Amino acid sequence: MSEVGGEEAFEVPTPGGPARVRLTVGGRRGLLCLGHGAGGGTDAPDLLAVTAAVASAGWTVARIDQPYRVAGRRAPAPAPRLDEAWTAVVLALAPSAGDRVLVTGGRSSGARVACRTAAAVGAAGVVCLAFPLLPPARRAASTPPRSRLDELVGAGVPTLVVQGERDPFGGPAEFPSSVEVVAVPGDHSLRRSADAVASAVVRWLGQRVA
Repeated sequence: MSEVGGEEAFEVPTPGGPARVRLTVGGRRGLLCLGHGAGGGTDAPDLLAVTAAVASAGWTVARIDQPYRVAGRRAPAPAPRLDEAWTAVVLALAPSAGDRVLVTGGRSSGARVACRTAAAVGAAGVVCLAFPLLPPARRAASTPPRSRLDELVGAGVPTLVVQGERDPFGGPAEFPSSVEVVAVPGDHSLRRSADAVASAVVRWLGQRVA
């Protein structure tokens, strides 16, 4: 285990190889585990902003790099392998949380993983940043893209979606009213709205989970 810039970085074994955890200890209000997008890592601007803000609010935050990223690959593993690795890491971290509340989440693909595994890990809530509701339609496709709404509502726990107003994977207005969505300026990257994203997450954790 090594500590870099206030973070503890260490690896956790999973069936798909080692995953990397970047742990920021902020307090005992709860443990927030965050996953990354399909082609990126846990250094995405929105994930870093959320980590800093949530830690300042008294939470411990674990940013988790999937095994394929640790191995240096950009192409993600199949969904069952992603879910398997994520579940192994979160369950390994959960005992250290003690009696603190556990919330999972992530951006894009990481948000989908968190929704699919919420029940398996015992999450009290899920935070979704830039949830990819609708894959962009392919020009040659004869049918519209299949919605991933079933994954989102299937989490079965309080769920927050923070979505860019111009997200090509589905803008805020494309989610049903039954889903709690916070709209922020920008596209799928949320790069220019990272502070607004972080504020929304902190506010929601305080109101709905903690």
